[in-house]
Parts: sequence; structure tokens; C-alpha cells
Amino acid sequence: MGNSDSKLHFRKAVIQLTTKTQPVEASDDVFWDQFWTDVDLTAQDIFALVPAAEIRAVREESPSNLATLCFKAVERLVLNADSGCVCERDRQTVLSCTRLLTRILPYIFEDPDWRGFFWSTVPKVGKSVDESDDESTRPLAESLLSAVSDLLFCPDFTVESHCRTTADGAADIQSLDSCEFIWEAGVGFAQTPHLNHTYDSNRTELLKLLLTCFSEEMYQSPSDTHALNPWVSFFCSRENRHALPLFTSLLNVVCAYDPVGYGIPYNHLMFSDQRGALAELALQTLIVSLEQELVDGTNTNASLNPNTNTDTGSADYNKNTTTEGCKATRGENLFVNYLSRIHREEDFHFILRGVGRLLNNPLMQTYLPHSCKKIQFDQELLVLFWKLCDLNKKFLFYVLKSSDVLDILVPILFYLNDARANQSRVGLVHIGVFILLLLSGERNFGVRLNKPYCVRVPMDISVFAGTHADLLIVVFHKIITSGHQRLQPLYDCLLTVIVNVSPYLKSLSMVAANKLLHLLEVFSNTWFLFFSPANHHLVFFLLEVFNNVIQYQFDGNFNLVYGIIRKRNLFHQLANLPTDVSSIQKALQRKSRSNSTHNAVFLETNTPHSATCSEKPYKTTPVQTATLNASLKAMPRIDKLTEASQVSEDGSTLLLQNSDSLLSQSDRSSETRVGDAQATSGEDDKNSLSEDSVLKSRRSVSSSSDWAPAPDWVLSWKSKLPLQTIMRLLQVLVPQVEKICIDRGLTDESEILKFLQHGTLVGLLPVPHPILIRKYQANEGTALWFRTYMWGIIYLRNVDPPVWYDTDVKLFEIQRI
Repeated sequence: MGNSDSKLHFRKAVIQLTTKTQPVEASDDVFWDQFWTDVDLTAQDIFALVPAAEIRAVREESPSNLATLCFKAVERLVLNADSGCVCERDRQTVLSCTRLLTRILPYIFEDPDWRGFFWSTVPKVGKSVDESDDESTRPLAESLLSAVSDLLFCPDFTVESHCRTTADGAADIQSLDSCEFIWEAGVGFAQTPHLNHTYDSNRTELLKLLLTCFSEEMYQSPSDTHALNPWVSFFCSRENRHALPLFTSLLNVVCAYDPVGYGIPYNHLMFSDQRGALAELALQTLIVSLEQELVDGTNTNASLNPNTNTDTGSADYNKNTTTEGCKATRGENLFVNYLSRIHREEDFHFILRGVGRLLNNPLMQTYLPHSCKKIQFDQELLVLFWKLCDLNKKFLFYVLKSSDVLDILVPILFYLNDARANQSRVGLVHIGVFILLLLSGERNFGVRLNKPYCVRVPMDISVFAGTHADLLIVVFHKIITSGHQRLQPLYDCLLTVIVNVSPYLKSLSMVAANKLLHLLEVFSNTWFLFFSPANHHLVFFLLEVFNNVIQYQFDGNFNLVYGIIRKRNLFHQLANLPTDVSSIQKALQRKSRSNSTHNAVFLETNTPHSATCSEKPYKTTPVQTATLNASLKAMPRIDKLTEASQVSEDGSTLLLQNSDSLLSQSDRSSETRVGDAQATSGEDDKNSLSEDSVLKSRRSVSSSSDWAPAPDWVLSWKSKLPLQTIMRLLQVLVPQVEKICIDRGLTDESEILKFLQHGTLVGLLPVPHPILIRKYQANEGTALWFRTYMWGIIYLRNVDPPVWYDTDVKLFEIQRI
């Protein structure tokens, strides 16, 4: 009954606000207190009782009243943060103000005329206009962020009090050392605080308001790539005295979270999991806070001295960095600074173990269906792992120095395979491929892939017995041959990953070898080569893979050598590729009879290579009807995404200045003619693509630049095809294999494999070429892509209550699939 009365009184207050034609004075506390004093409503209640239409109506018809409402709500938060929320009534007031601001802020951000409202200078809370002076005024946004930060470490509200609150305890709230109240043990904090669901719930409410403040970025044009988010800039600066404990609290809560707990079946259905909700909001807040540095285009990790012994493992670190150790300015993101300076192995172990546990959670199989809780924030976890590796190279090297990296690889491949045909999860495939591209730039990643793949996860891929490298190749083949058409721009990235690791792969299985040869068969199809000015690059990548394996890992890769011998006609056809006009036109006319660029090429040649390649039924996550999807920015091309490095004999890498090497020495003349058209179409593309979108986009590019395949163009790259090593291998081994088959009357391929296994080509092959690694390089295009993708995830994930639903976001488009 009491709750019904509270709803009624609150609704009456909202109606009064929307119907008043005259401004209500800020001093009228009786009127404004109706919105938060003695209001016992949930966030869902407030979202229902404050409709979007009424917020917009007040914004347009009574802007002064909406401004005063925001000011008074922030004022109340500041006053309670300063007093320490000493009673239950104050705590309920804080929650009511928090929920109300979370409801209102998106509608303020969506109106350009209100863009600077929170950053306008207003009298300091608690003082009148007459009493205030220049030093006592600050932007409303700074007051709000400071109050929320204080409240996140408020004893008996969001953290456990270490002593009983006294009458003058409120005076000590500003002198409280929040480093002693970090929420969870882990990085920088050894004590494990007592789990309190009420504290977790209150933290979740405040973090949701914090995330809503940061979301002003959603309402700005994506072309505004250099605009810094002022909310994040202030929150992560040294003006926020809680920066370090907030960073460690968010990171530790995420990495320490265990959704399974003690493993009691169906416990997540019997009990509410406040820690799970907190971990999700903490993760989203953390990745947004780390986004500031990427948008700014700088990487603090690159400027760090690797010998610096800076430890974030003690509370004293905060004092040191704010005085002498850290020369941070307002423009420096302390969250990025702290993340890049973590260096203790026990901290790396804690982070990697936590991220790996959560990424592997959806892969768990139990005898009782749905008995274990499955997390839903896997995409945010992948973004966090990306930032950890990109901003802290010591963490990247720690991940790669042992087989622990495979605990990250397997779930990523699972997600890629599961999402490959789901249009609403195209972004997930992109972030997974980006991570693998980043990892593949390091030699240790290729070496770790040689570990046998024993733990089977539920994936609809070919059955094989082999290594993690085989798993990677099989999944990549599945993405290319049966993935959604919107994944076609990723083909270069997928093959680049395989090229990077190929010099270190000691023994490919027959299944993986056949998959690579099938891709070559597909991409060397004449109509596919002639259809687009960039398609031949895929053939160059695959030939480079074969050359790397033959030159550096010939001894153990008899399966691949056998496959090359069986498919030798492919290489002879490439060497004798027709270049006359009539042959080119004939190949293109053959394609014109098909409707789809993507499916026809694979269906045309997709025949089983052997009995071991049989595939399970097609089972990927279906697209639910009426699914909302956020659009993505166009991804940069592979030559903009990577930089080439040559591996020397001692294992060190040397950056190559010649950009041609990025495209396997292929001709780039055609690229220069169509590059501008591709970039233009990519910027305008919102990725709301139809089934034939790839074909249409290719045609529009070709027609806009008047490009057509010409004999000179074909000759320009055909002459550079790296076929010498493969042709020499075929020249030596084919006669030997044919002879042994005739002499012994062999019909079983196992005998041929045994012969190849003990064969050698020492002294018969050309001089080994230098190993070329294409490493990911940070650039403006990927920074913008990540920002769009990250906010799209956050928009779609926060639906209870729907914080941003039906607001006019500008950073991306919301599509209904």
C-alpha cells in the first residue's frame, strides 16, 4: 500500500512539473523535494512514471524547470555525499535522485541546444548566487561526477564502514582514504571485503548513472573523431581523488566474478545475483573510461620506460602519483595510465584467469540443462581484453609466454563460429578477429598454436585430430564459406592471421590442409579474380602461407604437402592464368548467371575432400525476430590496419617502410584508382546490408571509377605470384610419388603420407625468403570503429530499464532485424 501511495505522489509531482507554465523557483524546496524525499520507487517505476514524451515536452516548453530539476537533483547528491548518508532516509534520497537523473539525462543529451548545459558554470551547491564567487563556482557536470565518485566509497552505503559512525563522522567523509575501501581483492588490494548485496545494488545504480553521463558521446556525429568526452576526461583525471580506487575496484570486480560460484545447480534461478549485475556495469564503465585515450590517438604505454618499477599494488601509489610520481594533466587519462603500468605477475595472473574464466563460461556443458548461469557480456569482455593487450605490452607478453593464451583463443573461436551467420553479431566477429590479428603479430602466439587440441567445445565444424592451429584454420574456413556476407571485408584479416602464424606451424592435420587448399580453389576461380581489383590479394596471402610452411616447417607438414600434390592443377592453372580480353570476359559472363558473389563461389567448388571432412549440421545462433542491432563504421583496409615487419635470424623484428609488402608484393595500381571510391562508400555505409549488398557495393565501386579488368592489369600481378617454391616442390616430389605408387602398386594414401613424412627437400628448394609479419597498428579508423561498436553494445545491453531506448542517438543507427 505504501509503495502505491509513493507512486501516486510521485506521479502527481511529475504532472505538476509538466503542466506548470511558469518557472518554479529553485528555492521552492517543498515542490522539488517531492521528486526524491520519502520516495520509495525502483528504477523501473521511475522510468514508467516519467514518460519520454513528457520529458521532451518540459524540455521544449519549460526549459527552466527542467534545468532546475537537474540542478536540484545534483545539489541533493552533493549534499548527501558531503554528509556521508548517515541515515536511511538520506540513502533513499540518493537512490531516487540517481534514478531520476539516469532517466532524464539522455533526453538532455539528444538536443543540441542543451549540449553545454551540464558544463555551464553555476553557483556552487549550497551557496546562493550572491554568496558565490569565482572560486566557488564549477560546472554542474563536475559536481555530479565528484558526488557520484564520493558516494561510490560512502561507508554503510556502498562500502563497509571500518568504524561506527559518530555524530561528527560526516565531517571526516572528505578525508576518508578510499584506497582502503576497494570493492574486491585483486590488483592493488589484498583484502577480501565481505559480500553485501545491498552495497552491490547501490553501486550498480550509481554506475548506471555514471555510464549515462558518459553516454553524451552517443549523441554526437561519428565524423567528430577528435572530440574528447569531457565527462570521461574529468572522471579519469587527477581532479577525481578516487581515480585509483575506482579503477582497481572496477577491474577487480570484473576479474573476480564467478557466475558459477559453488556450482549448485540452478542457483541463479533461486537467488538474485547482484554481483553479476555489478560486474556487468563495472565492465562497461571500465571500457568506456579506457576509450578516452584511443579517441585521443595516443598510447601512453609506448612512452613508458620498461624498467620503471611502478607498482599499483599499494594504497600509497595513489598518493605518490598525485604528488611526484605522476605528472598527469587534465588531458591525461589516469585509467589508461594505471592500466599500462601494471607489471606484477600475480596481477597479470589474476586478470588473465578472471577474463579467461568468464569468456569460457558460455562454453560450459552440464548434464542438467541450463543449470549453470551463462554470462551475456562476452562482447564487453573481448573489448576489455583488447584494451589490456593494446595498452599494456607487458600483459600481452605475459599472455603469450605460456599456453594460457589458448584459454582465450578457444572461446574466441567459439564465438566467431557461433556468430558467423547472425547479422546482429557481426560486430562480435570483428572484435574477435581484431584480437587474433593483434596476437598473431607475436611469434609466441604461432608457437603456442602447436599444442594439441584435446578439450572439445560444442562447435559445428569438421571433426579433426590435431592442434589449436588446426582449430583456427577450420573455424576461419567455416566463417569464409558459410558466414554472413557482411563478413566479406574480414577475409583479408583472417588470411593475414594465418599468414602470420604459418612459419611456426609444425604439423597441420589433413582436415586443416584441405581447408586451406579449398580456399585457394575458391579464390583462384577466374571470375572471382577478375571481378574486383583486390580479390587477387587473397590468393597472394594463401600462397604465402604455403611458402612459409614449405620453407620453414616442411618436415612435419606432410599432410599439406600431400594436399598440394593432389591439387597441383590449381597451381598450374594460376601459373597459366589467361590474360587475353576474351578469356576475361568469358569468366565474368559465367558469373553473371549467378545472383550472389558470396554463396555461388563456395557452392560451386565446395565438395568434400575426404571422408574425414564431413561436417555436422549447420547450427549457429539464429537471429531472433524483431532483434535490435546497432550499425558499425566501415573497417579500414588491411594495409591501413597493419604494418609489415621482417623477422631476423635472432628473432627480432624490423619494421619495413615499403607498404607494398603488406599486399604480398602485389600490384597496387588498381587500388589507387578505386581507393578513394572505396573509402567514400565505406564512410557512408551504415552496414544495413542486404543479401546482395557486397556484390552491389563492388559494382558501384567499379562503375564509379570506370574500372574493368584489363590484360595489363592481370599481367601486372600474375607475374608476381610467388609460385617458385611450390613449383619446385611439385617438380621434385610428383615424379617420386608417381613412381612409388607404380612400383609398389599403392592405392592407400597412408603409405604415400609415410613416404612424404620421411622425405626431405634440403638443397632442392630456393633460398628461404625472410619471414614477413603484419602487425596491427593503431589508427584513427579502428579507434572510431571501436568507439561505435562499444557504445552500440552498451545501448543494446541496458534494457532493464531501457536507458537510451527510443532516443535520438547519432553515433550509430539502430536497426530492427
